[in-house]
Amino acid sequence: MNKKPTLSDYFANNINKISNVLFIDIETVPEVESFEELPERKQMLWVKKVSKQIDEKPIDELYFEKSAVYTEFAKIVCISVGYLKLESNNSAEIRIKNFYSDDEGQILKEFAEILNAKFNNQNEHFLCAHNGLEFDFPFLCRKLLIHNIQLPNLLQLQNTKSWNTPWILDTLEMWKFGEFRSMSSLETLATCFNIPTSKDDISGADVAGVYYFENDLERIAKYCAKDVGVLAAVFLRLIGINLQLNEVVV
Repeated sequence: MNKKPTLSDYFANNINKISNVLFIDIETVPEVESFEELPERKQMLWVKKVSKQIDEKPIDELYFEKSAVYTEFAKIVCISVGYLKLESNNSAEIRIKNFYSDDEGQILKEFAEILNAKFNNQNEHFLCAHNGLEFDFPFLCRKLLIHNIQLPNLLQLQNTKSWNTPWILDTLEMWKFGEFRSMSSLETLATCFNIPTSKDDISGADVAGVYYFENDLERIAKYCAKDVGVLAAVFLRLIGINLQLNEVVV
């Protein structure tokens, strides 16, 4: 029986194909600054969602702290994408582009245009995120539908299973090696692999505050871009390919 090629085999034997991987990270915040600003219908839905926690914290505090991870109560303020461009046998540039704005629909439109134009072949191209199967990719798909933007080919994931979407790569799943309990963060993997941190300024927990209290989208975009650089470095370590990465934000 022929052995099924692993990701490591695939990219080791086709090193130029590494440029076909688009690394993705998104930053999300509460849809509005306070619970009181939500439409009444959404207020009722949020109260229902956190009903078991209302006795622990005020409803407004719960909304600001927790809503950013729920598609229905949050918005995307930045999408950073990056791909590798080989420079030599042992080095590559990670070319990163940021889409950031107060207008979620505009961000998603520009992101979808990139996928449709350059990363649209399920047999050739890959999307990669950390915990992407549980968070980034479903979040993006739902938001595209909310904004009435057609799902790009590589995000046609409705009614699919991970083993039927080999173009979707998730560094968390790769790190699990089949273990269900492991939920290691990207920062944890970067630390294990001695990759410089992306949390030298802010972390994910700070994003909502930076957005609403400091009105500093550029700071969020810089952090998001750093995460994409770390993601690419972690991915390379997970597939056993040693490349020196030089980061370029375009």
